Amino acid sequence: MAWMTRIALLILVLDQTSKYAVVQLLNLKELGTLQVLPPYLNFHMAWNRGVNFGLFSGDSDATRWILIAIALAISAWVVSWVLRDGLGRLGQISAGLLVGGALGNVLDRLVYGAVADFLNMSCCGFENPFAFNVADIAIFAGAFGLILFTGGKKAP
Repeated sequence: MAWMTRIALLILVLDQTSKYAVVQLLNLKELGTLQVLPPYLNFHMAWNRGVNFGLFSGDSDATRWILIAIALAISAWVVSWVLRDGLGRLGQISAGLLVGGALGNVLDRLVYGAVADFLNMSCCGFENPFAFNVADIAIFAGAFGLILFTGGKKAP
């Protein structure tokens, strides 16, 4: 449980710090786009009111609260899984990545009304139209890690 808690807090702090720095200090909310290492890395402000890649987005307050509730329910389920099954270190780290990322995006929805996405990566003639954030990376890595490191008991 300790690894999960530490990693979740670390991801939450990294996510919120990066968003504050980019959205507020670099004023990306007004600039819209900032080239960092073109064409590989750019900051492109996007307010995501849906799930990944803007799926199920809507400007309704109901959508926002439903997505907050789903993220909190999934996070609570993952925490209870860690407590119940006593996952090992890699499982706990994976759970912490997922929970920290989910809570980072929940905090965005509470503060901004939408998730602040700003990382945009393109390469080799492919121009990526989507933006993401540190929380999204953590959620993906955490889910992948939970698949890899929490295998169930093998059948006899």
